Amino acid sequence: MLFQNLRGNVLGGITAGIVALPLALAFGVQSGLGPSAGLYGAIFIGFFASLFGGTPTQISGPTAPMTAVSMVIIAGIMASHEGNIERALPFILAVFLLAGLLQIILGLSGVGKYIRYIPNPVVSGFMTAIGVIILLTQILPVLGYYTANDQAYISSFKPHAEEVLLDKILKDEAGEGILVLENFKETVKRAQALTKAEIHDEALTLAKKESSGVLGALTVLPRALEGFNPLEAILALLTIGIIYGFRYVTKKIPSTLVALVVVSCGAYFLGLDYYPIQSIPTGIPAIQWSIFSEVGFSDLSPYFFTALTLAFLGAIDSLLTSVVADNMTRTKHDPNKELIGQGIGNSVAALFGGLPGAGATIRTVVNINAGGTQKLSGMAASLLLLSVLLLAGPVASLIPAAVLAGILVTVGIGVMDYRGLRAIPKMPKNEVVVMLVVLVLSVFWNLVYAVGIGFVLATLIFMKKIGDLNTSMSQVLPLDPSQISESSDLTNQERVPNLKHNIFVKELKGPLFFGFTSAFQLLAKKIPSNAEIIIVKMQEVPYMDQSGLYAFEEVLHELARREVRVFIVGLQKQPSLMMHTIDLIPGVIPKTDVFVNYQEALEAIKRLD
Repeated sequence: MLFQNLRGNVLGGITAGIVALPLALAFGVQSGLGPSAGLYGAIFIGFFASLFGGTPTQISGPTAPMTAVSMVIIAGIMASHEGNIERALPFILAVFLLAGLLQIILGLSGVGKYIRYIPNPVVSGFMTAIGVIILLTQILPVLGYYTANDQAYISSFKPHAEEVLLDKILKDEAGEGILVLENFKETVKRAQALTKAEIHDEALTLAKKESSGVLGALTVLPRALEGFNPLEAILALLTIGIIYGFRYVTKKIPSTLVALVVVSCGAYFLGLDYYPIQSIPTGIPAIQWSIFSEVGFSDLSPYFFTALTLAFLGAIDSLLTSVVADNMTRTKHDPNKELIGQGIGNSVAALFGGLPGAGATIRTVVNINAGGTQKLSGMAASLLLLSVLLLAGPVASLIPAAVLAGILVTVGIGVMDYRGLRAIPKMPKNEVVVMLVVLVLSVFWNLVYAVGIGFVLATLIFMKKIGDLNTSMSQVLPLDPSQISESSDLTNQERVPNLKHNIFVKELKGPLFFGFTSAFQLLAKKIPSNAEIIIVKMQEVPYMDQSGLYAFEEVLHELARREVRVFIVGLQKQPSLMMHTIDLIPGVIPKTDVFVNYQEALEAIKRLD
């Protein structure tokens, strides 16, 4: 099965791998971990997600949404480690590993089929925010501004850097049991031993921290405009132009790769003084054992929600791509198996220092169009990237950083949800609010928290809508032919005998859940004080949750206190089970007062007379 359509799968995988190469490098640079991290992620996620996943034609690796969230996570962890990437790296990779393990758990627990219920305004706002973040953070490299080259800006942080270094010395000595206040000779000695290089490195770390992210980019934008580098801007614009322009020449060759090769080769052979990307080490990367030796469970606990959010995002990203693959190949993916495969891929990638990723739509489409039909295609794509790592690492290190910035600009433009933006004038106001809240909070605050807040808002709005709908459809009617509305199913006067009792009908429509309980209780209060018998219509109540059950119980006890008898008509299976659970039936309402239809209830009432 694996080696069916060998030629098509190999060709599809190679083509997808070629498309993935520049994106992997660009996402690695954007994340802050360097191009090698993006390449490692593409190799390991792509291979293991294909091998164990539930979508045979899917190509996986770092994606724009996953990289944007990873960038936030990396920046946050680095901030808690004084901006030192070496100290922070084990903790960063541990969070990525945890996210992968959580994806495996989500798959094993069967959560995959529920991912599609994420509200669209949340997804739309998030995707648009990803695009905006990418565009704003790439302004600096497009203008030719790199914090490491701005010596004046770095120097402004040197006083703060000295304070940070002295604080480290004091903390180290306090931890060693030295009485700093009584015997500070050692402190003074170590402080005097600080070199200009140490202070400069710390100042550089602080400067990079201050200029990172959207707000950081906007903060240093005036400096970038002041030190505008035309060469870097030209390289970035050429890259963007080729990516969009070459598509009109042919779509058989990936325009992103063409732009990468043409502009990079041109810059190198012309001897231009450009800013290259970080060096890419050759050879298979080593396992990052420091994840286990330096990071404990207590260290990870504050990042559990962050890792869970990353896991859910990867799940959404992957399963949406799986749907695209299904539509193109007329197959059906296994969502839970796909989550397990993605989780294994992300876990292995984290062990080797790679970025987390997900199913990549563009690369998957390219693979299918090139002939990929089986898992071998995704594995072939990863093997191609591995060969680049082993054979062409030093060459790839010569790529101009501006070229990758240009690639990322096109990614940012492409990832935004234009369909959702165009629909804003026609969308309900509350859904627009959710989308804009997620968009703004994601761009200017925190991606992880923004998604959580957006989901909660969307859920509350949905519950209110359903509750309001149930309220509008539910009513209390007297069992009196002269007062029954034309829309009621009680209009058949032959079914309404001359009864001595004051009887009212309470019609319930829709699920009785926590969003409707307050309105349900208010509706119950509308039952007149002279009521003797209440017929509760429940034919259209398919579901009752615990909150609805308790609300129903309170109403029944109140009616019992008023000596009002309650008849239930058309009780469905799930609500019936819930009522039996807490002994509402037969404890409060005898089984003899539960009827299949109206006729039975009316005949029972007639017998009372």
